[in-house]
This record gives sequence, C-alpha cells and structure tokens, in this order.
Amino acid sequence: MRLLTTSCALFLLCLTTNLFAADLPKLVDVGADKCIPCIKMAPILDALRADYAGQLEVEFVDVWKHKEKASAYGVRMIPTQIFYAADGTELYRHTGFYGRAEILNKWDELGYPFEQKN
Repeated sequence: MRLLTTSCALFLLCLTTNLFAADLPKLVDVGADKCIPCIKMAPILDALRADYAGQLEVEFVDVWKHKEKASAYGVRMIPTQIFYAADGTELYRHTGFYGRAEILNKWDELGYPFEQKN
C-alpha cells in the first residue's frame, strides 16, 4: 500500500510539474554542439534558464543528436531561436547568434517582461 501511495504521489508531482511547464512561454534554440555561434549561445541559454526559472522554459535541440526533433521545427540554418507563447503559438524566429539583451528585449516586445530572480 505504501508503494502505491508513493507511486501515486510521484505521478501527481510529475503531472502537475508538466502542466505548469506547459503554461510557460518557451524559447527553443535549435543548433549543434560543434557550431561556433551555437557554442557561444550555450552560456546565454543556461543563464536565462537559471535567471528566469518558473517564468520561462528554455530548451536546446541539437540537430545532429536529435535529428527528428530538430526537423519538426523546420529549421534550415543554425542556430535558430524560436519564441513560443505559453499556449504553444510560435511568436517569432531568429536565425544566427542572439545575445541575452536582444533575447530579453524581444520577449518584452512580444509582451513577456520577465523579472530576474537573482
């Protein structure tokens, strides 16, 4: 009985965590770990993920390691950043290196002014 209760609690935790994550706007960066501009984007994405946790979901998709997932985004050049509303609607795409300030300015322009946690 205890195992079942623990399993149910873990399931509910996972379910609610996924539901809340789905309610966040999302930045998807499609690139590769061998691409120079993509490598320069990595610390920016990590910092955004940390600084805006709970407000913004940030995902990196490597085109060479996850070909099917990357192809679903219809990206022709890397890196490409795709901005999604909380409801999953694509709002904007940018191809090439995109700095932190530019990313945050674009989110603000799109109606998502984030508050930095730190």
